[in-house]
Amino acid sequence: MPASESLLGRDLISAADLSASEIWILFDRARQLKAERRAGVEGRQLAGRTLAMLFQKPSLRTRVTFEAGMAQLGGHAVYLTNDVVLGARESVRDVARNLERFVDAIVARTGPHEVIDELAANASVPVINGLSIREHPCQALADYLTILEHRGTLDGLVLAFVGDGNNVYHSLALVGATLGVEVRLSHPAGYAPSPKIVDRAREIAATSGGTLVFASDPGEVVAGADVIYTDTWTSMGQESQAEERRDAFRGYQVNAALLAGARPDALVMHCLPAHRGEEITSDVMDGPQSVIFDQSENRLHLQKALLVETIAGPAGRAG
Repeated sequence: MPASESLLGRDLISAADLSASEIWILFDRARQLKAERRAGVEGRQLAGRTLAMLFQKPSLRTRVTFEAGMAQLGGHAVYLTNDVVLGARESVRDVARNLERFVDAIVARTGPHEVIDELAANASVPVINGLSIREHPCQALADYLTILEHRGTLDGLVLAFVGDGNNVYHSLALVGATLGVEVRLSHPAGYAPSPKIVDRAREIAATSGGTLVFASDPGEVVAGADVIYTDTWTSMGQESQAEERRDAFRGYQVNAALLAGARPDALVMHCLPAHRGEEITSDVMDGPQSVIFDQSENRLHLQKALLVETIAGPAGRAG
């Protein structure tokens, strides 16, 4: 993408909202901001800017990375949780129309994806999906940035996701399809991803050279893979299904035996929080192939890039 092109004022609701060139702008910007952070020479691209953080779900990484990112670039974040009961005390539409008068962008972390759609439809400032039941685009973008850092390229990449066809998988599949990645998934019966997301990812992949692969056997999807990715078997809001899910996913643990079937230099990834001893063993999570905490750190840098590009635009690239 030419440097003059801009994401200024754009929403990020779905991982499918970005073209490959737009994703690369975010990667390049994130790497620059990360280097500046480590060198202690950060700019103040977001000085005088305010981010509303509208959270209906608890958070460690999403809250801290957005809030810290705004502060590090001279801006400010307002954390809203029980203060705003969307659709009850006040309609989503009216919340959006109020916040657009106060702040420069909104990040929402919620259950129903429709809430984020409605916020974006009614707010004139950028709305960022910080997590919904359908997608987690910021996580997927930070994950591919992490892979790029460790491999030096995304060309020919094979990512094998083992577990639930959930929101994280959805965004990984959509970003992967856009970037020409082969994204594999092994899941037990009854835990398939959304057919609409799969269809959309296949549409995108048809023009990018990406591929989606599915198999019930984890060993089959892991064979020869560059990245082994897993997530918790029971996400927020599914606690009543925990025992049922533990039974269903018992054969889908990422452990040393499964990892042995991948490439010798395969990376191990998990979006966190992890349930050690369930979806992943501690020896693998803490082992030499794990880049799990690099992923976590890169949420900060990728989201800072997203904030600068959507709030300040090309003018913010100069710091």
